[in-house]
Amino acid sequence: MRYNLSQWHTAYPRFTVRDFYSFEAHVKNARARRGLEMLPEWYHFPVFYFSNARAIYYHRDLIPIPKASAEVDFELEIAALIGVPGIDIPVEEAEKYIAGYTIMNDWSARDLQRGEMKIGLGPAKGKDFATSLGPYLVTPDELADRRSGKGYDLQMIARRNGQEISRGNWKDIHFSFGEMIARASQDCMLYPGDVIGSGTVGTGCILELGPEHVGGWLSSGDQIELEVELLGVLANTLSERITGVK
Repeated sequence: MRYNLSQWHTAYPRFTVRDFYSFEAHVKNARARRGLEMLPEWYHFPVFYFSNARAIYYHRDLIPIPKASAEVDFELEIAALIGVPGIDIPVEEAEKYIAGYTIMNDWSARDLQRGEMKIGLGPAKGKDFATSLGPYLVTPDELADRRSGKGYDLQMIARRNGQEISRGNWKDIHFSFGEMIARASQDCMLYPGDVIGSGTVGTGCILELGPEHVGGWLSSGDQIELEVELLGVLANTLSERITGVK
């Protein structure tokens, strides 16, 4: 089954957002752009950061550009939403706690993020302004026949102003959602509505692609469409921030 995500989330208005870092290609590519080798520690367990659950946007919402940033980026991701509460969830049981999957855009201010990460704490303001989810919540049974490895054989596509600039596949994920949920639930209760983000698929952001190859960083008026097979298309347009109130 599939549900309108924004309506589904009204039933669970108090939710957390954890975004993981689970596609190896994204980690390698992003680090290579900064002249860095791959971290061997990355393979030890899935890592995440907490995003701003009060800055959630849905399909077709306008995304306000941070005034302090000149390097706004998108990130093509999948998210799992928790359906039942649990703590210390075993990996082999963890996917049973998933209500469904949706598309996630982890909007990023790369210049702000870069400064924060040099200090060794973050991302914070680099990710604080917006996360998009939607358009649907699709139950796991709808995807079952496309299972492949730790993910699903589903194409993931990003378009900027109607032009495709990125293509990846969910099946390339290194850490499964089961592994992510097991990690997130260690000594911590997960509740219905909580969001578990996959992290960016390989090439699924301007940081990896290189702004010089895709028309620069994002700016006001740009429309980003993220498509994942069977999950739909999540579309948002960037705009100048007019007011401090969403």
